[in-house]
Formats: sequence, structure tokens, C-alpha cells
Amino acid sequence: MFESLTTKLDGIFSHLRGRGKLTEADIKDAMREIRLALLEADVNFQVVKDFVQRVREQASGQEVMRSLTPGQQVVKIVRDELTVLMGDAHRPLVMAAKPPTTILLMGLQGSGKTTTAGKLARTLRESGHRPLLVAADVYRPAAIDQLRSLGDSLDIPVFAQDGNSDVPDICRQAMVQTQAQNCDVMIIDTAGRLQINKELMQELRDIKTVAPPHHSLLVVDAMTGQEAVKVAEAFEAEIGIDATILTKLDGDARGGAALSIKAVVGKPIQYIGVGEKLEALEPFHPDRMASRILGMGDVLTLIEKAEQSFDEEKAAELEQKLRQSNFTLEDFQEQLQQLKQMGPLDDLLSMIPGIKGAKLPSVDDSELKRVEAIISSMTLEERRVHHIINGSRRKRIARGSGTTVGDVNRLLKQFAQTQKMMKSLMGNTNMKKGKGKKGRGKGRGKLANLSLPRLF
Repeated sequence: MFESLTTKLDGIFSHLRGRGKLTEADIKDAMREIRLALLEADVNFQVVKDFVQRVREQASGQEVMRSLTPGQQVVKIVRDELTVLMGDAHRPLVMAAKPPTTILLMGLQGSGKTTTAGKLARTLRESGHRPLLVAADVYRPAAIDQLRSLGDSLDIPVFAQDGNSDVPDICRQAMVQTQAQNCDVMIIDTAGRLQINKELMQELRDIKTVAPPHHSLLVVDAMTGQEAVKVAEAFEAEIGIDATILTKLDGDARGGAALSIKAVVGKPIQYIGVGEKLEALEPFHPDRMASRILGMGDVLTLIEKAEQSFDEEKAAELEQKLRQSNFTLEDFQEQLQQLKQMGPLDDLLSMIPGIKGAKLPSVDDSELKRVEAIISSMTLEERRVHHIINGSRRKRIARGSGTTVGDVNRLLKQFAQTQKMMKSLMGNTNMKKGKGKKGRGKGRGKLANLSLPRLF
């Protein structure tokens, strides 16, 4: 996401960083390039105009012009202004003092409301809440079945009434059902339309009357750019919204909606959809997103993903195995499975500061699947003692995993190198912790000053 904009801004700032001193002409040229980059990213014209004006005023200040690192000062100003533009800070959903908390999801057809309802229910359950999904879309074929399917996969209750086309009545009965099932959050999945119309708006008003929502969230497709902003404006004018959820942001290389919607509509972005999986819904943090747009990474989100995916007890057990040089292919496979839960590797790498622009090999998630298939085709003994894998075993493993013997050989070679590196790392770590002067005097190599890596 934001790939196109990030690349253009990186080029602009690389030019500024290379100058020891900035002139008015440098600032003017940079502002023109930033303006073009934002317009090409489909950001609202007025938003771009105001943004560039604010950045220009600050970047032309004497404290910046005379700074030892004027280029970095300009980057900081742009980062701060991008953060303000997108909403300044994330504000979590506030739960009602007296349950249930009612959340109304609105939007046009195809924006992803039903899937988002499931994702939101999962997110709230992870926070300790007990959500109930309400199927209030009685028009789209299979909408109720889709929500039921999501509920079944998440083990979250769904309230639906087949044959009842009175949507306000469904929501009214859902309020009673929420109490009966001891749920503290009610998420209403409403019907969409191909375009905004009076019937859609009136139905939403009726729902608000019988089941007053604590949060009215508008679900919009980020890939529609400024059309998403126009939809948000219309819903705010007709119904009133509290915040937005941007779906499909992972496929939006430009980012015009994310950068415009708060400034134009005046409502924050609450969540962003960053994938098809049910766990691919993230709270929107403007400051973190601004850093990612500028190629500065997003360590906090990376840590949060790791904490959700990695088990502390298993991490401690793995650390002990590393200390004892007992790291096996079985352990390696387990780590791969946990890593996959965090999301696509390219996304994870983009959160690491300084990785943008680095000369790294392309990361292909299919390679992880291939490695996993090879390890899964091994016997338990082979995973634990890989030295016993001879030629005939390698052929059997290759056939079982649908790969080649060369692929198996490559994995075993890489794993042996990893084991050797870890053994050397642990040996130098022990020396560093103090095993006598003699120990510290030996083996001073590239790994001698490294500490034990903190595993998630």
C-alpha cells in the first residue's frame, strides 16, 4: 500500500538529504514535486493545496534553513503534517457503560461490509468482548448465509431471520437476543446499494431509531480513491457517521482515500482492511502510517503482530534449545508457521526501519510454502536429526513434497548454515556473559559482540 507515493517521496527526500544547505529554490522545487506526487496519488486537490502550504511555511523557517541536517528537518515536517492530515492519533472504540454496545456498519454494495463485520467481531473478541453479528442485509442473495458462515468459522453467534424483510424489526429483536446470549457488543451488517438512494438512507434512519448505535462506521473501498471520499461526504450529510473503515488498503498503491477522507469529511479512520483473511483488520494509527509512507517503517505494529502470533512459553523453550544447540527442522517449521500468521513477508519487511530501498532479494511467500512442504514430507526422526537424510531419503522427500532433490538439498544446506551460525552466536554470547578472561580472548570474530537475539 502507498507504494507509488512512497517511491516518489523517497526520491524527493533523497535529493534534499544530499544537500548540506537548502535554499529557497530547493524548498520551492521540493514542494512542487510533493504536490505532484500527492495529486498523482489521487489525493483531494484542496487537501493537497493546504498540505503543501503548511509544509512550505514551516520548511522555509530559519531554524530549518540553517540546520545542520535541513533535509531531515523537512522530512520530519512532512511526517508530522501527514500524521495531522490523517487524524493525528488513533482513538479506540469506546464501549457503552451499559451493554450492549451497538455498532452500525454502513456502505455501498461491494465495499466489503459483511466480511468487515466478521473481522471486526473477531478483533473485538480478541479484546475480551462477546460480539453478536446481526444479519440486516435482506436484499443481497446469500448475504445472510455469508454472515452465518463467517460466524461459524469464528465461533461467534449470528442473529438472522429468514423470510423477515422488515429490517428495523430484525434489529429490534436482535437487541433482545443480545441480552439473552449475554453478548456485550452488537454488530449490525446492513444492506448496500450500487449507489446512494433514498430507500437506503431511510432504512438506515429507521435502524438508528429502533437500535440507536454507539458507533456508526462507514465501510468504504480504499481502491476507489476520491469516490470513497464522496461516498463518505454523502453518508455524513444524510445519516451522520462517527468514523470510517477503509477496506482493501493493501491493494491501494496510491492511497488517495486514506490521505483525504479525514480532512474532507472530518471523521477519523477507525480501522483498515489489509488482506482477505479474517485477522487482516488493523486499528488505524495516523502516526505509524505516516512513517510507513515515508519509508521509516512501523516497529510498533510489527511488535503487536508478533505478540499476537508468537507464544511466550514456546519462545522461551526455543531460546533454551538455541542455547543448547538443539534447534531442529521441526522447530524451524514451527517458527515458519507462526511467522505466516503475522501476514505477508513483504508487508512485515516494510515495517522495519531502513529496509526501504535496501538491496534485498524479493520475498516470495510461495517459497515458505515450498519449505514447509519439504519439511512436512520428512519423518519425525529426519526432522530432529537431519544428518541421516541420505540420497534415497532426499528423493522420497522430494516426491512427497512435489519439489526437486535440488530444492531439498538447498534447504538442508541453508539449515546447516543456520545451525552453525546459531552455535557460533551462542558460543560468543556465553563468552560475553563472562566465562573467564581466557574465554573472552578467544574467537573474537564478527559475531563476538552480538547478544542473544530476542525471539518473538
